[in-house]
Amino acid sequence: MLKLWGRVNSVNVKKARWCLDELGLPYERIDAGLNFGVVKTPEYLKMNPNGLVPTLDDEGFILWESHSIVRYLAARHGKGVLWPMDERERAIANQWMDWAFTFQGGVRDAFWNLIRTPEDKRDAAAIEASRVKSGQMAAILDAALADRMYVAGSFSMGDIPIGAEVQRWMRLPMERPKLPHLEAWFERLCARPAFKKNVDLPLS
Repeated sequence: MLKLWGRVNSVNVKKARWCLDELGLPYERIDAGLNFGVVKTPEYLKMNPNGLVPTLDDEGFILWESHSIVRYLAARHGKGVLWPMDERERAIANQWMDWAFTFQGGVRDAFWNLIRTPEDKRDAAAIEASRVKSGQMAAILDAALADRMYVAGSFSMGDIPIGAEVQRWMRLPMERPKLPHLEAWFERLCARPAFKKNVDLPLS
């Protein structure tokens, strides 16, 4: 059986879990990271020398980096479903998967300050800069979704990383610009059972 190391409130672990459930793959999840520890043990570092989550074990085949895990699972188990068969559609899916980490960087300061930092220690300037930057970046995605239902046309692996990142952005207690195409896409994601189960959880 597949094994996945990582805590449920990690955005990168959410991506792997969402993908696994979209594909209907059974797996065992092992808590790791932050208060769970594990990631700095010699055993874990042998698998993932970065000491981060998630890490996937597929019958002895070890893989880390959340987007690589999503790509691997989609290619191995989801050809024509999560893995687009058309090369250009797949290239667009990959483009948005890579861009998700860029978007994550724009949201990071707002997330860490508003969710994981005590109120009296928050950096208001960093929150505001992150709020503005992430709103500008979200507008790029909104424009791309003006003529399509999902980032590569049909729902695919391309929606998973950026969908998980946008969930954090949408649930942060801060003002956001009105972006109708992105909001409609996000509502479509929210209707997916695997997204509800693994991604749209209270931020922590």
